[in-house]
Amino acid sequence: MLVMPLIFNAAFYRALREPFVLWHSVLTFSLLMTIFVTSGLSVMFFDPPAMTLSWMTTLIFGITIGSGSMFTYSFIEPGKMHPLLRRILPYCAAWALFLSVFHATFPFVGRPIQSTAYTAAFAPVLAVFVFSVIDSLCRGSRAARFQAIGYTPLALVGLIRLVTGLAPWLYTADAMLLFYFGCMFEVLFTTLGVAERFMSIKRERDGARNEADLLERLSETDPLTGLLNRRAIERQFERLLEESFTALAIIDLDHFKAINDGYGHGVGDEVLQAVAVALKAGPNVRAYRLGGEEFLLLLRGHDVDVQAEVRRQAIPATVANAVPGLAGLVTASMGITPISGDESFTALYERADKLLYEAKSAGRNTTHSTIPATQSSNSIPMVQAIVASPAAAMAGTG
Repeated sequence: MLVMPLIFNAAFYRALREPFVLWHSVLTFSLLMTIFVTSGLSVMFFDPPAMTLSWMTTLIFGITIGSGSMFTYSFIEPGKMHPLLRRILPYCAAWALFLSVFHATFPFVGRPIQSTAYTAAFAPVLAVFVFSVIDSLCRGSRAARFQAIGYTPLALVGLIRLVTGLAPWLYTADAMLLFYFGCMFEVLFTTLGVAERFMSIKRERDGARNEADLLERLSETDPLTGLLNRRAIERQFERLLEESFTALAIIDLDHFKAINDGYGHGVGDEVLQAVAVALKAGPNVRAYRLGGEEFLLLLRGHDVDVQAEVRRQAIPATVANAVPGLAGLVTASMGITPISGDESFTALYERADKLLYEAKSAGRNTTHSTIPATQSSNSIPMVQAIVASPAAAMAGTG
């Protein structure tokens, strides 16, 4: 039964490398060895001399107390134990190991009083442990609840041994039957506590990871249009190249400053939101807002020039429908270039931006491209026909 928690701890530690899992494994193993040595099982296997058996029992007891102290030190949640008590626990562990090693190495150095002094020396350790658990319980520690229940039989054994060992008029009692029961009881409940703590830490880490992912997404999203921003494309660029995106286009609205100056920034924001709708991202198109009135498209497929041009030419109609009352159509210019080799985002952007500048210089509302025309390019006039209707309507109201 005591072997199973060791297997559980190995599985827990692989998933969540917390020190309390290791200390619980040491504690469980030391209790297993205690039962093995004190129950007579060791005699059945290798029949050690009485002095060797006594020496082993003493050392294992010190390891049990020390690992139990360190388990409590690392197991209780942060902020759920008084800092002074948490700092004392490692000293308690070191003290318990020192006492056991000294007593096992020099068992007769103070023959008349050594056993009594050895027993009494563990009283401060027991007191610190009890105070630590009580303090943690008062602070609402869930981990302490499992420890308080699990350690109760062993604490009772320790109290019986301490009182009967110090009081000369009482018969010294080891309470071994209660001790064996306490070992199994302690391991059972602390293992349940480890499992519960494991799930609690996992929930906390998952929550923190989700929050970090959300913050990262927010930092990479343009709050006005909902499109991804430049930070997002710079971070994702290499992965997007691996996903076979083959063209980059920069789209810039023509005379956008006149809209802000003539209608106010509120209307300008509505125009930008409408442009984001016109650019509509899809499986083969990723849309980004670089800032101001400048947008970027990443495209893949056999007709990337058509996909980009369709979206550029859809801008006037989409804006006219979404923002009525403008005196004229909102048009856009575009530069588009193929992605080749392992070019950096900066190099591609600069080349597309140069093409955009040429389109602006050529009179705006046009596209300059270094992509060879595809057979699908004859579909572009269909888009122009769609755009012509709102243009005529606005011209009629001009």
